[in-house]
Amino acid sequence: MQLPPLVPATLIRRYKRFLADVKLPDGQVVVAHCPNPGSMKTCLFPGSTVYLSAATNPKRKLKWTWELAQHPGGSLILINTSRPNSIVEEAINNGVISQLPLNGHLRREVRYGEQNSRVDLVITSPQSQCWIEVKSVTMLDKPGVCAFPDSVTTRGTKHLRELMSCVKQGDRAVLLFVVNREGIETMCPADDIDPVYGATLREAIANGVEIIAYKTNISTQHVEIANEIPVVYG
Repeated sequence: MQLPPLVPATLIRRYKRFLADVKLPDGQVVVAHCPNPGSMKTCLFPGSTVYLSAATNPKRKLKWTWELAQHPGGSLILINTSRPNSIVEEAINNGVISQLPLNGHLRREVRYGEQNSRVDLVITSPQSQCWIEVKSVTMLDKPGVCAFPDSVTTRGTKHLRELMSCVKQGDRAVLLFVVNREGIETMCPADDIDPVYGATLREAIANGVEIIAYKTNISTQHVEIANEIPVVYG
């Protein structure tokens, strides 16, 4: 997926979940929108370079949106959680994700489940439906390993139960972890942060929900699905 033109800045601080103070190249300090509801644990490096996109709506209160963080070692992290659904949709359309062939009509943000949730993506054909939840993974657990979630996620647990309901109805249900951090080869559930989510994830596997993880290639111009990586539950 092609990113909009990005401007480098220096991170000062992130606060109130959706706000960040950053310093632009001309020295001006501005407030940028931080489109990430998680804790962003292991993604916040005050004094490091971040990359911002400019708002296209002149009426928007905050002109800048935080898109990428940069680890002091140089690796990039996609922190904008509104991007992964589009990245996955593009990958499915291009046949990149082998487990999700485009053999039907692909739609986004479709109502489903017993709790009237919205699924990220659904592929519908005359013979079947495949419900797909996409989760962005950015938290570093240890070198080469990412973990999810980075904070307690009752919403994520609800989505797992909705996917289990889909399987009971005879449909496919897939949870796709998109690892949006460079240098990762494995991911795992963050049981220490949200043990309920970890337990529900294992319950979902036992009840037929398919769990897959793919890492991404990230640059300041584009982000795209790369290769599948294993999910470790030990």
